Amino acid sequence: MPDSNVPAGQGPRTRVRPYRYEDADEFAALARDSRALHHPWLFPPLTPEAYRDYAGGVIEDPTKAGFLVCDLTDGGRIAGFININNIVRGGFLSGALGYGAFAHAAGRGLMGEGLRHVMRQAFGPLGLHRLEANIQPANTASIALVRGAGFRYEGYSPDFLRIDGDWRDHERWAITADMVRDTAAGGLSDPSG
Repeated sequence: MPDSNVPAGQGPRTRVRPYRYEDADEFAALARDSRALHHPWLFPPLTPEAYRDYAGGVIEDPTKAGFLVCDLTDGGRIAGFININNIVRGGFLSGALGYGAFAHAAGRGLMGEGLRHVMRQAFGPLGLHRLEANIQPANTASIALVRGAGFRYEGYSPDFLRIDGDWRDHERWAITADMVRDTAAGGLSDPSG
């Protein structure tokens, strides 16, 4: 489990750090302010109590790693979150990404910078080989985020995940440690790029 006081990465505009229970009030308020942006894609916790349960599920579970993307241009305010879920060790060495920006930070490139920090954690200290993102086809902002980070399109999965009471189709996007190493120099080294 990452130390919540040690940043997982820092760039020109963002610092990525693990979840902390004391982020409950800020996170929940930002999630409430971002409901229109998130619907119908995701449903983050809207109350401090729900955040503490949610964060605890990430903090305490060895098959997850959760990170908050904090905006250094706005006093360290939380800009979004990125989770690596379903971490499998052994021959698979894989995790599934889940993420969301908050409304005040959407479209500013902060999540792209934050995702590069998280990828360095995944392919470095966490020792993973593969990250996968499953995205609803109409969520063009989410697809642009992973495409910009170098993920490749791998296929289409009908009725893949139950969200908000319905089975939703998803596109599968993934990146491997080898793809990152094969990227031109600076692929993950410059989080501002």
